[in-house]
Amino acid sequence: MTFVEGPVTVTVPATSANLGPGYDSLGLALDLRDELTGEVISTSSTTGGRTLEVTVEGAGEGTVPLDESHLVVRSMRAAFEIIGKQPAGLRLHCHNRIPHARGMGSSSAAIVGGLVLARALVAGGELILDDDTLFQKAAEIEGHPDNVAPAFHGGFTIAGDDDGFFAVRTAVDPRVSVVVFVPATGVETKTARGLLPETVPHSDAAADAGRTALLVAALSDAPEHLHRATRDFLHQEYRRPAMPESLALVDELRADGIAAIVSGAGPTVLAFSSGVESAETTKLTARCPEGWACHALSVDMDGVRIL
Repeated sequence: MTFVEGPVTVTVPATSANLGPGYDSLGLALDLRDELTGEVISTSSTTGGRTLEVTVEGAGEGTVPLDESHLVVRSMRAAFEIIGKQPAGLRLHCHNRIPHARGMGSSSAAIVGGLVLARALVAGGELILDDDTLFQKAAEIEGHPDNVAPAFHGGFTIAGDDDGFFAVRTAVDPRVSVVVFVPATGVETKTARGLLPETVPHSDAAADAGRTALLVAALSDAPEHLHRATRDFLHQEYRRPAMPESLALVDELRADGIAAIVSGAGPTVLAFSSGVESAETTKLTARCPEGWACHALSVDMDGVRIL
């Protein structure tokens, strides 16, 4: 087995999971991409140990670790482990555009990007580590597949865990785009999950199942039903104490007939729109709260890709 010469660059999209009622199952890839460049280098360690050089610009710059604990590095090491050989030296540069701890899949992007990058640095890597094995490892590292599925496959995915992780990509109506409202401060996924109850009323579970099924249809070819389809019964209200401003914005937008949800574990708010350059999107971006960032984004249909 040999490593390729020179750097390899991989890009991977942001994602939004849950999409309202589809808790831990639905995910959508968004056209906001992190870019990872890796290269296998000769080690300069006199002890024969590994050499690692990590640089980061953009989101996480100055705060994320630059050593073996970096999530992209950990994911690359996991791929090399499956392939059967670790490089003596590794150089990694991350250009991050996906906000961290905002419910937009930054950790899934790091995991999927790191796994695909490592595979691409091995000559014939796809013959050793196929797509399904890579997806299984990505979901294992993340702990659930709802974000890694759209990061890997692109588009709109339905994912779960049933004797192994699975993901099915389904159609997205070309009229669908989104506006995301990103607060200045984040919420850790662990904190948001910790607010959820162990059980919910049967009536809420039944209502949520119906909205989830409707959401699949609405995103596929009936976006006029998105407002009704994005009504959540399982998680958003329980998380209000961790992100009161976000849920207040969701309430405000939904009262005006806009299909707005908390993106992933929050606190980013996502609102569905009818086109990145549409009048509807322009009106939505004008409602961005002071101090928040706002992005009009199309649905990313490519998923992770090698440049």
